[in-house]
Amino acid sequence: MPVTVPDLLPLTPGARRVLGAASSLFYERGIHAVGVDTIAAEAGVTKKTLYDRFGSKEELVVAYLRHRDARWRAHLADVLARVPQPGVERVLAVFDASISWSDANTPKGCSAINARAEIGDGHDGHPVFPEVARQKAWLLGVFAELLEEAGSADPLETAKTMMLLYEGAIVTIGMETFSRPFELARRVAAAVLAAPGR
Repeated sequence: MPVTVPDLLPLTPGARRVLGAASSLFYERGIHAVGVDTIAAEAGVTKKTLYDRFGSKEELVVAYLRHRDARWRAHLADVLARVPQPGVERVLAVFDASISWSDANTPKGCSAINARAEIGDGHDGHPVFPEVARQKAWLLGVFAELLEEAGSADPLETAKTMMLLYEGAIVTIGMETFSRPFELARRVAAAVLAAPGR
């Protein structure tokens, strides 16, 4: 199954600096804690440049989440390419991708979950909520397609189980509850997938 990596609009050098600075600051400090003045100063641009390139802080947050998601999808696609045959190992490769991604990229947990936690209930029209919801729905779809290819008896229901294991592991990383949660999630996923009727 090909994992599609979204096409992102090309960025000017100034916009790349803004996005790079914003991405680091948003992830490390939180969205609400970082103002546009700080982002502009860190990027070495004026606030006018920031607004000219992104329109608003909210749209910059969405751009940060989309670019981070695109990097994750590219990583996942690379890992899945090494397990080309449909089957359980290809489903478990999502957890393998998460293991190799998380150490370098998610020491504070999932950027989408963290952003969602900051924006409220999602009913205020904030553009972050639909973006993070889209990302999570996409991953559920990936699991479902991989499971269907693997011959699962109920791909969507089993995908929901895989998603719960995945999400539990990534939240555990952010909370630092215990170490190596994706390894445990992978072992549990393997046991679930080995059960009769799956």
